[in-house]
Amino acid sequence: MKFQGKYFVSVLLALTLLAGWVTPAYADVTSVSPGSIVNDADRTITVSGNAFVDPSVVSLGGTALATTFVSDVELTAVVPAGFAAGSYAVTVDTTGGSATLVVSDPPPTDTPTPTPTFTPTPTNTPVFGRPQVVISSYSSNAIAQTGKKFTVSIRFGNSGTLTAINTQAVFTSSDVVPTGTGGVLALGTVPMGGSVDATQTFLTAYSTSGKRVVVIDVALTYYDDDGTSYSDKFTLSITAKNESSSGGSSGGGGGGGGGYVAPTPSGNTAQLVITGYSSDVEPLQPGQKFKLGITVQNMGRTSAKRVTMIMGGGSSDSGSGTPQAGGVSGGSGEFTNFAPLGTSNVQALGEISAGANLQVWQNLVVNVSTTPGAYPVKITFSYINSKGEMVNDEQVITLLVYSLPYLDVSFYSPPQPFFAGQPGPLPIQVVNLGKRSTILGNMKIETANGTVEPATTLVGAIDAGGYFTFDSMLTPDEAGTLTLNVTIEYTDDFNQPRTVTKALEVTVEEGGIDPAMEGMEGVETFVPSEETFLQKVWRFALGMLGLDSAPPANDVPVEPSFDEMPLPVPSGGGGGGKGG
Repeated sequence: MKFQGKYFVSVLLALTLLAGWVTPAYADVTSVSPGSIVNDADRTITVSGNAFVDPSVVSLGGTALATTFVSDVELTAVVPAGFAAGSYAVTVDTTGGSATLVVSDPPPTDTPTPTPTFTPTPTNTPVFGRPQVVISSYSSNAIAQTGKKFTVSIRFGNSGTLTAINTQAVFTSSDVVPTGTGGVLALGTVPMGGSVDATQTFLTAYSTSGKRVVVIDVALTYYDDDGTSYSDKFTLSITAKNESSSGGSSGGGGGGGGGYVAPTPSGNTAQLVITGYSSDVEPLQPGQKFKLGITVQNMGRTSAKRVTMIMGGGSSDSGSGTPQAGGVSGGSGEFTNFAPLGTSNVQALGEISAGANLQVWQNLVVNVSTTPGAYPVKITFSYINSKGEMVNDEQVITLLVYSLPYLDVSFYSPPQPFFAGQPGPLPIQVVNLGKRSTILGNMKIETANGTVEPATTLVGAIDAGGYFTFDSMLTPDEAGTLTLNVTIEYTDDFNQPRTVTKALEVTVEEGGIDPAMEGMEGVETFVPSEETFLQKVWRFALGMLGLDSAPPANDVPVEPSFDEMPLPVPSGGGGGGKGG
């Protein structure tokens, strides 16, 4: 036994020495990768060393991290996002060494703030957005002579607030014939504030005898970015050689004998353009008087003197700046649908400087025979330019005429008295007072102090002078004056939804007496009272005799009177005896 004990101690000592030779006293951290991280997200670091064991915990500046054991020489750990910036010692709980890790905040994101640019708003520019292609200037390389060609150079400018797309110009004239293009020019895109130059050659195929000018109409069509179409019409006036006189001059389109003068290619002339217009009455209907406001602006580079506005179209026959009798012709305009009222269709506007604008009002009336539709109205501005020549600028605006229904909404018979909490009939009637039939949609009746059933119905078509009735029931909530709001929906001549509203008032009285019994003679209101014991005994006796023992229907107390009412005699014989 003594030998065995010594042997056991020797083996244990040997194992202890062997373990100390295999396992070092402690493990070391030799490095960390990466050595620097940004704390904007969770970052994984790799710790290298020796003699790592599973499990081991990596600490960053004394803060334990989520650690994964890879091998005895490698560990991984996750540094959470938002870890405070700084330089930290990386240690492992089973080691005696450390490494350094630098944690930094993410660099600030410097997003440059764009400097706002100020774009001045043009004075008196219409508040709505649309392209507006105008003729900025035009000129002819020669005067119009019979049998000869001449070329007109035109600058088309976009004075609107949107880009004009697919712009096209069509030339027509009863004096000259367009050549080379068939009278159609594709101008393409005209940017906002930009311009496009074009040329068109014409042949004077007809005699110019007795003519001072030849007139060329230009019809423009174009679109905006949303596909909305626009159209405008302009008139070009080219000086013509009067075959019967020596009038006219060559080149530039500025002959003294012409009633119309073409501006020079440099655009050094006046150009009057309508930049906006509106009516003081909306919508316009047949027979209606209204005031039309027009804003005209001088888009040219020189002043327009002695400006005359001719509503409906016209011209000046004066060939120079010297006033002449009958120099302005405004009686040949178009007045079928709109006619001047109070004043003539000719107004003297005076002088309009370059870039200036002027607002003009014209009193008009819509003809009673005018049917609903969109009607163009021609307006001519006649003025003297810087060369003392008379110039006519013609433009077209569009006015919309509606024919809205003229309705009367009322009761077709005086409504019966209404009582709070009790339903009563509501006799509504819609009468078409207009001169033509109309089609109406839904009619709705609403009130804030009651219930209407039914409250909605479809009206449909009503002839001129016809009517539509609707019977409903009104249950008022309280006594007093009750307002009924009647709304009728319909679609106007341009397929836009509209409504007609009317307020009707009825008087509501306090509830209590049945309206159907009011005014009937002999009808009184009784308040039910509790039966007495004698009444109950009397009804019991009646019931035993097979008579009506129900209480009175009107709850009127019935006091039995034995003096006035005979006692009933049972049928079937006298008193009963013993059966034999």
